[in-house]
Amino acid sequence: MKNLARLPLLALALASITAAHAGKTLDTIKQRDQIAIGVSTGVPGFSAADSQGNWTGLDVDIGKAVAAALLNDANKVKWVPLASQQRFTALQSGEVDVLSRNTTVTMSRDASMGMASTAVVFYDGQGFMVPAKSKVKSAKQLKGATVCVQSGTTSEKNLTDFSRANNLNIKPVVFDKFDATNAAYFAGRCQAYTTDASGLASVRAKEAKGPKDHVILPELISKEPLGPLVRRGDEEWQAIVRWVVYGLIEAEENGITQANVDKLKAETKDPVVGRLLGTTEDMGKHLGLDRDWLARAIKAVGNYGEIYERNVGEKTPVGLPRGKNQLWSQGGLLYALPVR
Repeated sequence: MKNLARLPLLALALASITAAHAGKTLDTIKQRDQIAIGVSTGVPGFSAADSQGNWTGLDVDIGKAVAAALLNDANKVKWVPLASQQRFTALQSGEVDVLSRNTTVTMSRDASMGMASTAVVFYDGQGFMVPAKSKVKSAKQLKGATVCVQSGTTSEKNLTDFSRANNLNIKPVVFDKFDATNAAYFAGRCQAYTTDASGLASVRAKEAKGPKDHVILPELISKEPLGPLVRRGDEEWQAIVRWVVYGLIEAEENGITQANVDKLKAETKDPVVGRLLGTTEDMGKHLGLDRDWLARAIKAVGNYGEIYERNVGEKTPVGLPRGKNQLWSQGGLLYALPVR
């Protein structure tokens, strides 16, 4: 009887532990009925606004998917363009709820800056771009070269490490803003430009008068896993962002697309597809969402493969092959934890 008498107290203690882990971010988003998402100031293919202020890109579509899952509307988003130096302060201060802006997840960013990672949405690496007329074929030929790089980024630190490790005496030419870095390179102020390889492809497609006049060298000098970051202290919100990303990857793996999601939802007999779309199991309850959370996200933006091909794939101006961002079952690194 004594043990039974303690059960209510144990339940209360467990409830208190659960409550202690719940932060205010999710409540604030629901009250505001809008998600504030930090994006880049303009990286075509990832996050960029047109002349009417409409945002598109891979990072943008990830944000829209989260809004569709949580708020039932992919357009309930306030887009906040942030320079590299602003992005972490904006997240830490509560100006934005999530960073979805070509940002590398590192140990220090995940463990010691009041932020938490969610999932990788793009596997990248730092590269170099040079004018084709320079005849440079390898980054190790850049001995003594001036290299344009943006400050406050992992690119700046990686460049220094690469130069020292290979005794290249590279001379960084550092700029605070992305646009200034681009302009300096194309004006000939630097012999090379370094940032994430995807960023180089984006810049070349948008800024170069003749894209073929600039070559992205084959070496990658770092690992740059890009993914959304949230503030520490709201595990519920972190879980929603993480599992929306995993859900989009799982959707591609199981053949669920923007075009067939409604049909599959009505007709599928596949237990995995049924679980993802909420027809056989209610997985949304684990996230505090309804059972249609993932179906709404897929209907809004498509599965991961559709998002990739629409924004940065080989048929776009950015023109990036899937490479490491293929599904694990097709030789890539894209591996979602199972939605079950």
